[in-house]
Amino acid sequence: MSSSAAPAYRRMSVEERRAQLLRSAVDLFGHRRPEDVSIDDVAAAAGVSRPLVYRYFPGGKQQLYEAAVHGAAEELIGRFAVPSQGPPTGRLAAALDRYLAYVDEHAPAYGALLGGGGVAETSRTGAIVDGVRRRAGEQVLRHLGVTDPGPRLAMMVRSWIASVEAVSLIWIDEGRRPPVGELRDWLVDHFIGLLLVTATTDPEAAEAAARALPQETRDSPAGALLARLAPLGPAAAHLLGGDGATP
Repeated sequence: MSSSAAPAYRRMSVEERRAQLLRSAVDLFGHRRPEDVSIDDVAAAAGVSRPLVYRYFPGGKQQLYEAAVHGAAEELIGRFAVPSQGPPTGRLAAALDRYLAYVDEHAPAYGALLGGGGVAETSRTGAIVDGVRRRAGEQVLRHLGVTDPGPRLAMMVRSWIASVEAVSLIWIDEGRRPPVGELRDWLVDHFIGLLLVTATTDPEAAEAAARALPQETRDSPAGALLARLAPLGPAAAHLLGGDGATP
């Protein structure tokens, strides 16, 4: 009798098998558009039979896709969760670094998730994506010290989140140009500009800016932006009627 018997096969639990199939599906959706992925692809990637995939996901590819979207949504939301330490715009830059890294690593899935129009899109996946936007906005507001924003400040943050999504999709289409660091800096500058402009007409935004700006430093994104804007001071003074302008 041979002493080198093969190790015994370990049957996976329901939870383990479901997690394995979902990991395989997420990996496929992360590299190809949902409409290009079949149940046979998922089965092959997981090393199981097609009927077994349907046993755990009776809804087929649609159910797998919705579960994958939910997982991607949680990952994207987590990218905005950074420690509440340091200048607020530095935290925002760190969150964008994490967010854009996900975009770079999972470009096809990100395009399918945010671009819309895929054959696998449903009202449920739409609700999941809306949840990403809402919770990402809550994370941004938390760094401004705001938990219950009014309509103007909430709209400002939501418009910035929408801009991040749109710019990320364009960045993918343009071959990831400009370099990701430049893209991040531009998006942070965009946020600062939106906040300061909104602060000129919205008291709540003005209070948020007044809390945030004293936390900034010369080396923070806000400090760097203000230094770049300083040379425009004389032109701004001219427009306001100073430096020789006609009263």
